[in-house]
Amino acid sequence: MQAFQGYYDGEIIKPLERIPAKPNQRVIITIVDDYVDPDREARVKSMLGVLSKYANPALASQEKGAWESAAVEKHGSV
Repeated sequence: MQAFQGYYDGEIIKPLERIPAKPNQRVIITIVDDYVDPDREARVKSMLGVLSKYANPALASQEKGAWESAAVEKHGSV
């Protein structure tokens, strides 16, 4: 048996994650005394790419070794 999270919107039960169930497969639904914010997913999706206006493609090549360079600069040899 596996457990998955979801919420009841007043009409149907909506999963918060992918459920690998097959059509007509029986499920057990357990009601818990906890509430979720159904608009959270919409807010998260609306934030995707919001920082892209600050991206500098000219600096992308420097990102590959940035962590290693910073560690050597701060601590000496890695």
